[in-house]
Amino acid sequence: MNLTTQSISQQFLAINKLKSLALPLGILVLIVMMVIPLPSYLLDVFFTSNILLSLLILMVALHTFRPLDFSSFPTVLLFATILRLGLNVASTRIVLSQGHTGPEAAGKVIEAFGSFVIAGNYVVGIFVFAILIIINLVVVTKGAGRVSEVSARFTLDAMPGKQMAIDADLNAGLLTSEDAKNRREEIAKEADFYGAMDGASKFVKGDAIAGILILLINIIGGLTIGLAQHDLPLSTAAENYIILSVGDGLVAQIPSLLLAISTAIIVTRISSNHDLSEQIGSQIGIKEAWLPSSAVLFLIGMIPGMPNLLFLIASVLSLLMWYYLYKNKLDKKTESEVLTADGKPVLDQSETNNNNNNNIELDEISDNSQISMQLGYGLIQLVDDNNEGPLISRITGVRKQLSKELGFIVPQVRVRDDLTLDSNTYRIRIGQTIVGEDKIYPNLLLAIPSDNSQTKIEGINVKDPSFKMDSTWIEKHEVSKAESLGYMVVEPEAVIATHLNQILNKYSSELIGQDDVQSLLDNLSKTSPQLVSLTVPKIFPLNILTTILKSLLSERIPISDLRKILEKLSTINNKNLSPYELAEIVRPTVVGLLIQQLAPLNQALPIITFSGNLEQMILNIANQSGENGLILEPSLIQKIVGSINNTIEKLQNENKKPVLITAPAIRKDISLMLRQHLDNVDVLSFTELPDDKKIDVVATINLDQEDTN
Repeated sequence: MNLTTQSISQQFLAINKLKSLALPLGILVLIVMMVIPLPSYLLDVFFTSNILLSLLILMVALHTFRPLDFSSFPTVLLFATILRLGLNVASTRIVLSQGHTGPEAAGKVIEAFGSFVIAGNYVVGIFVFAILIIINLVVVTKGAGRVSEVSARFTLDAMPGKQMAIDADLNAGLLTSEDAKNRREEIAKEADFYGAMDGASKFVKGDAIAGILILLINIIGGLTIGLAQHDLPLSTAAENYIILSVGDGLVAQIPSLLLAISTAIIVTRISSNHDLSEQIGSQIGIKEAWLPSSAVLFLIGMIPGMPNLLFLIASVLSLLMWYYLYKNKLDKKTESEVLTADGKPVLDQSETNNNNNNNIELDEISDNSQISMQLGYGLIQLVDDNNEGPLISRITGVRKQLSKELGFIVPQVRVRDDLTLDSNTYRIRIGQTIVGEDKIYPNLLLAIPSDNSQTKIEGINVKDPSFKMDSTWIEKHEVSKAESLGYMVVEPEAVIATHLNQILNKYSSELIGQDDVQSLLDNLSKTSPQLVSLTVPKIFPLNILTTILKSLLSERIPISDLRKILEKLSTINNKNLSPYELAEIVRPTVVGLLIQQLAPLNQALPIITFSGNLEQMILNIANQSGENGLILEPSLIQKIVGSINNTIEKLQNENKKPVLITAPAIRKDISLMLRQHLDNVDVLSFTELPDDKKIDVVATINLDQEDTN
């Protein structure tokens, strides 16, 4: 086994050595080819290889996504040009020395090209060759050279600005040092590439000029040698040498033209996620362009004296192309449509759309949506064909309301069907994490009982997905009966929207990122440019500010007053504080936004407090724990959580939402502890209560006795 592995390794080393030697050996062969006479059969092999190489280069140029994907093109162009010129030298030697023996003297390839193009008429052959030279030199090569020159100049001029943009993104925390390094290297490669292409285009131009000179040398030199040295008749000498000269020129000019086209494609290529054929096809293949074209061709075809049949056929073909594009777009829309919360369709690749394709695309296994909702096939009726179904409008309303409350734009909710779910099941994800799942009945209504609902109503008994209250799905004709019994009747799309609202509130800190924070800063800079520029990134980088805002949102504090947050941060001189410590310092500045949501301006804020003994005990434990955080016994945690939960449930019936008030030293630790057990409690410190806000102590949590109210 070891011997086999060793032998395979040796083979790989040998192959790598051969690869490294291939290029130097190839250059030596080119030099030898210019000096040593070659037999005609080797010329045939080299000319065929030259055409193959040019075709390969053209195909690679067509299938690159961006110019830098073929960064070795300038060097490859140089070698291809030298190869062709070397072949010209070798073929000229044979044409001048052996041309008197007949058109087959320089090999089958040159003879075939010469005879085919000339077809018995020397003048036609020379003119055809001249046209190819004009196309190559005047049109393609000159245009490619100009584009290369302009691209190189613009790329070099843009380098300082791109470098400054990278530095700004790095300072703002948008890029890591590794990302910045990679971008700088890419910019340097881009400048080197376009600079090299500016010079490489001169190779193509020189090659075309060399082709003209070599043709003239072969014709004039061949006729002189044939007439003077070999005493050939003028007609025979002209036949032999012109066929050989034109054939030699064509064999060289066709690869030269292919390389010129490749150069033009590379320098005019715009970076894209598709190769050139896909890019052009997607941009030309729009149905709005084909229908008017068909109509114009039809009108021309109806004019007397025109080749009517030809134009009418072209009109019909254009009309068929329009119908194909229209039908293709319609099929894609109906078969693979994915809906967002704004009602905009997004094409989504799925296994059902690729039955004939065994390749798995990255889009099929990844979803970059921050919020997504999957629906079982029984719930698809909540989203109609026009993307304006009741569920979509409800979700849009939830997003707008939450965006106003939280202070940033809540991302779009991607809604799609999922055949793996049960018929009436829906699932909510934050990123790739499933955070909510339940079942609803789209043709029924959910009846939620109130305190006045004493009579049980018949239906499907469930738990409300948002608040886990005992509820019942009822038929639509029983709505009046349920309402008369004190039930609140809710539509199925409202049930999903309420559940989504609760989840987005809970996970709001996961919905904001550096891009969102940068958008908030850009908006604030319109009114407070100095505040923004002096705070971010000079005092705190973007990533630190994002973490601070995430910490505030995790405790349901809105960040809508970003100006106050930045003003507070700008006064902090200690840069060694962690983002979470900074968030604690900022909290008193903006906690009023949370308080006004809990209790309107003229109402007292209901609060829960710890008894003096309990709070002092927790403070002592916190001091003993030090940096390890608050460590309480499980039994004590259970008692505290149970007491707070009982109090909150009692006050919910009175439509009150209390907050827990603690000492500032333990506020953060108590909040973290309670969030592991309760989702609906806010923890504030004494120092965060506004001086002008009335408070109402609704409960006191004691250690040894029941709550006192």
